[in-house]
Amino acid sequence: PVLVDFYADWCGPCKMVQSELEALAATNTNVVVAKVNVDENNNLAERFGISNIPCMLLFKNGEVTKTIIGYRTKQQLEAAINAD
Repeated sequence: PVLVDFYADWCGPCKMVQSELEALAATNTNVVVAKVNVDENNNLAERFGISNIPCMLLFKNGEVTKTIIGYRTKQQLEAAINAD
């Protein structure tokens, strides 16, 4: 699975979730965590219909299987990844 975090540098909740994502990536070798700055990659954000940030898309087998909007703890993110 790949968890893609759509964020912006000016977004407070995005900064809060960053440490949770770093902890997730450090302890879970089965998931790849990627980040997309919506200000620098507006076309990609539009392509995936990102209208709120932070927004995380979970991809499995190349398909979006889950959308997570807003701040989540490492444990909540792990639960979302493992729910499918």
